[in-house]
Amino acid sequence: MEGVKRRNPHQPEFVQAVQEVAEDIFEFIQDKEQYHAQQILRRIAEPDRVVSFRVCWEDDNGNIRVQRGWRVQNNNAIGPYKGGIRFHPSVTESVLKFLAFEQTFKNALTGLPMGGGKGGSNFNPKGKSVREIMRFCQSFMTELYRHIGADVDVPAGDIGVGGREIGYMFGQYKRITNNFTGVLTGKGLEWGGSLIRTEATGYGAVYFLANMLATKGEDLNGKTAVISGSGNVATHAAEKIVQLGGKVLTLSDSGGFIHDPDGITQEKIDWVKTHKTHRRGRIEEYVDAFPGATFHAGKTPWGVPCDVALPCATQNELLGEDAKVLVANGCKAVSEGANMPTDLDGVHVFKAAKLLYAPGKASNAGGVAVSGLEMSQNSERRAWKEEELQQMLKDIMMGIHQSCLTYGDQGGGYVDYVKGANIAGFKKVADAMLAFGVV
Repeated sequence: MEGVKRRNPHQPEFVQAVQEVAEDIFEFIQDKEQYHAQQILRRIAEPDRVVSFRVCWEDDNGNIRVQRGWRVQNNNAIGPYKGGIRFHPSVTESVLKFLAFEQTFKNALTGLPMGGGKGGSNFNPKGKSVREIMRFCQSFMTELYRHIGADVDVPAGDIGVGGREIGYMFGQYKRITNNFTGVLTGKGLEWGGSLIRTEATGYGAVYFLANMLATKGEDLNGKTAVISGSGNVATHAAEKIVQLGGKVLTLSDSGGFIHDPDGITQEKIDWVKTHKTHRRGRIEEYVDAFPGATFHAGKTPWGVPCDVALPCATQNELLGEDAKVLVANGCKAVSEGANMPTDLDGVHVFKAAKLLYAPGKASNAGGVAVSGLEMSQNSERRAWKEEELQQMLKDIMMGIHQSCLTYGDQGGGYVDYVKGANIAGFKKVADAMLAFGVV
């Protein structure tokens, strides 16, 4: 870890991600000489490549704007690089390196042949016109296209990049290369997309949560849930919890959170989806539409008593003190819908309390799993039915849960899901790297 910190100065998110994995796998690899001799840990904590580029575009007033773009290709030992593209002012090389590192193990856990990558830009789509977003996406792809391909690197959406942005980027890729290939996932259904891709990350996090509860002989029926975020992952996690008989109490955005003690029903979830997606509105306006709710500006929802919690917003949103409050309030299980939303202090609190705690690389893998299925459908020039995909998603999440049990069972009825996920993902990637020799 000292070497990682020295080689990656001013990259706290990346260092945190590597440390979280290293803490869990070091004991596992201690007596396995082949991993040490081949410097697998050192190699796996060094991306294959980091591509940085300039993105120039013109705003509606004719001003030339300049952003920075990146693509981090972390590891392709088990398949083409695979991971989202994020457009947000908080995007830095450190954030993308951490996300690509996490993605490597997450993708390995799905059982599908996908390596890990991530990309993005510090471009902020908020407040931009549709034509400005189109011009930016086209300029971004004009550089990115030379680094990606259906068998090389397959990006997807992420924060700030939805179906609209994927469409603009795919259109530009097609224009430049004259190829219609499955080079991006999250595409529209009319042009190569997959059913249930939109729902997959949120649904998958809840399926994983249900699998954890089942080990204790419990289910989600009658359970109260606190959820952060109000985007794609959060709303679909809320939707699946409601379908399974649970009661959702909160949603949030960067401005604060809403608490609805009556429960956020399907009707209310549909309102949030429309409000956030089509009107680009703020979550605080929920209380105007549903007066029984309250809005708490500048705060996160972790102080609301609940049975289960799902952080679905962004990295490091649930801190050590928040974790202590959740434990003190009797929270039984936490399933991460976002990437690394709990900081290291919070992870240690959950582990010490022996909570049912699923790290994002396991519980939010449903999205990339269905992206992998979209890649398969593109390769075969076919589209599977929704029922088939729903069953595949359930089976993949159950398989990830089983992998976590295999390597995370600590005895006495306690499963360390973080350790289980880290070891299972690491072993698959590391063994492939060993097979290839020193490359």
